[in-house]
Amino acid sequence: MFRKLILLLIIGLAFACKNETTKNENVEETTSLNVPTTYYTQYVNPFIGTSKMGHVFPGATAPFGMVQLSPQTNFEVMFEDGKYNTETYEYCAGYQYRDSTIIGFAHTNFSGTGHSDLGDLLIMPTTGDLVLDPLETPEGSKGFYSTFLHSSEEASPGYYKVDLDSYNIQAEMTASERVGFHQYTFPKSDNAHIILDMVYNIYHHDNKNVWTFIRVENDSLITGYRQTKGWARDKKVFFAMQFSKTFKSYGHKKYDEVIYDGFYRRFNQTENFPEMAGKDLRAYFNFDTEEGEKIQLKMALSNVSSAGALKNLEAEIPHWDFNKTYEETSDKWNKELSKIEVETLTEDDKTTFYTALYHTNLSPIIYEDVDGQYRGLDQNIYVSEDFTNYTIFSLWDTYRALHPLFNITQPQRNNDMIKSMLVHHDQSVHNMLPIWSHYANENWCMIGYHATSVIADAMVKNVGDFDKKHALETSVNTANVRYFDGLGDYIDNHYVPDEKSGSSVSITLEFAYDDWCIAQMAKQVGNTSIETEFLNRSEYYKNVYDPKIGFMRPKLSDGTFRKNFDPMDTHGQGFIEGNAWNYGLYVPQNIDEMVDIMGGKERFTQHLDSLFTMEIEDKYIEQHEDITRDGIIGNYVHGNEPGHHIPYLYNWTGHPEKTQARVRMIMDTMYGPTVEGLCGNDDAGQMSAWYIFSSLGFYPVTPGSPYYALGSPLVKEAKIHLENGNTLTITAKNQSKDNVFVQSVSVNGKLIEDHLLSHQDIMNGGELIFEMNSTPKKQ
Repeated sequence: MFRKLILLLIIGLAFACKNETTKNENVEETTSLNVPTTYYTQYVNPFIGTSKMGHVFPGATAPFGMVQLSPQTNFEVMFEDGKYNTETYEYCAGYQYRDSTIIGFAHTNFSGTGHSDLGDLLIMPTTGDLVLDPLETPEGSKGFYSTFLHSSEEASPGYYKVDLDSYNIQAEMTASERVGFHQYTFPKSDNAHIILDMVYNIYHHDNKNVWTFIRVENDSLITGYRQTKGWARDKKVFFAMQFSKTFKSYGHKKYDEVIYDGFYRRFNQTENFPEMAGKDLRAYFNFDTEEGEKIQLKMALSNVSSAGALKNLEAEIPHWDFNKTYEETSDKWNKELSKIEVETLTEDDKTTFYTALYHTNLSPIIYEDVDGQYRGLDQNIYVSEDFTNYTIFSLWDTYRALHPLFNITQPQRNNDMIKSMLVHHDQSVHNMLPIWSHYANENWCMIGYHATSVIADAMVKNVGDFDKKHALETSVNTANVRYFDGLGDYIDNHYVPDEKSGSSVSITLEFAYDDWCIAQMAKQVGNTSIETEFLNRSEYYKNVYDPKIGFMRPKLSDGTFRKNFDPMDTHGQGFIEGNAWNYGLYVPQNIDEMVDIMGGKERFTQHLDSLFTMEIEDKYIEQHEDITRDGIIGNYVHGNEPGHHIPYLYNWTGHPEKTQARVRMIMDTMYGPTVEGLCGNDDAGQMSAWYIFSSLGFYPVTPGSPYYALGSPLVKEAKIHLENGNTLTITAKNQSKDNVFVQSVSVNGKLIEDHLLSHQDIMNGGELIFEMNSTPKKQ
């Protein structure tokens, strides 16, 4: 009874706050944001990368927001006749620019991932006869989708607008961190509807929805939750949805067979019954509208409970002022984007830069309620004591550049993200750090244990106040879970045998790098025995190198190399999403030694030259969705992450001018201000983070090291405003499209004689000056 009274009190408060404008103290006031006068949001184009391979969404969200509210243009079922439907891959983010239909607006989305989930709580406004099927009814007539024109779309950080032509409805949306705010302008109608589609989700299959529960609390407030079993096998999303206007009636339709319903069979549950429950259902709410009338809707999310969602609603958007929320969120975006101020050669370059920076602030996302409660990996509820909990850790991608970028632009957030990884370990029955995790679930995607890289990079750069000894302990625990992805065989054989894994070479290489990262952690805390152990393990990459052919190669358990081997093929040759030519160059922890064992600087340079200029036949890449012609230069695949460090490897062969030329060429050809402006999945910000670093003139080839490899900046000038109060000004003198070669680099008046820039030089602020020219510097 007491818990029920508390819930009713919360509901009453939320209902009472419909016209309340006082902000909760937990929500940052707009006036405290210190927003610069120049609005960098104007240079962001959220439609960049919304074509087939970008897999980003153009919707409304706050920086790192839990709510990522975006149009869904179509969908493909995940399986047809029991087989994976390759067409579903094109809807990883729910939106495809080529489409001319919208089926609704979902509140959770991934940005640029190669696999998918989410798409929760789809909202669609309609008029006319009620239709509850999105694409086509069982009778073959039109579903509730609407046609639209791109000319009516507008999108900017924190805002999205489109005209739903089938219903003459204008749809607008904005969002705070935990609440989506919709505003629909209706025509005159006595038959207007707002549909809540709880069947829809991204990567849908027949058994994905486990359970849905909805309560109609009063004539304008709805609460509930949905549980799904997809990439995250036990995902729960709770919500509280409030309308600005009372609905005149409501109902729902179930799409699953009800075998047993207890004594609920006594009721007509389909219409005006305040409880809705089932595996697959769609609810609707009916209104009368005047011409030009606006109906607003606020959808608050929680991973804890519907009561938590109500708290989030009350704390973040207690009013009905749509423009106020949009302005606040836009200011938050401007504050994040203004951390790097750039001047570029063209306006297109500036648009590409700030859109990339925008992408790097979409995830990981905040994953806790305003009171600090969050759902842990063990599905129990915790309270974050000294950190903000985050989720969506696409670590096989993001350890390479996104998290290193955070150590410059978002050190406090990255500290919180690491603490989130540490509690993930503490809640894990496997005693492991996250591999690829989201929404209180580990989905085990991809290879390696790259949380160790994120932690090591922060430790050597002195970022954060997380417990360093505990971080080392969690990393050692993770690196010794023998049943994980061939790890036991790796420990015993000092490589992963080919017959034990189809990705044996890739796994061996990535394990060896991660082990080097653990050694760097041990060095930081003074544990010499662990440092020695993992330095030894970091050398295991040598065991899959075949000097007779000059390539990394699958090795069998008996110590012999596999006989049938094609270094060009990206399928079935021991590499995941790559081949021996490109993925075989993955030894970031000891590049000098890699160059040496592969024949020395001259031969290695020739290998790199060939990699960028040779042609790869379609038959070698046709097995992979993530490797397409859009992202390929020769046999170098920029559209996929394992090779992102490769253009910088020329620095280690005595040819930095080739790094400079390649990097500028990649920025010019693989990125741009159009819907095709990403050459592959953005992969939760990694593709964009590569562009940000490279535009500034340096790149973290070896996360876990305090150094960055120098390249060729694209910007004319950049100012990085650091959290410590310092500012680093980067100037490219004589910058032009043709002047891609660097003659000299100096930091605060001191020439950099090699190809490395230290993290401390960045954090000290001051001036980093590149002297540019159209001809290479003589070495």
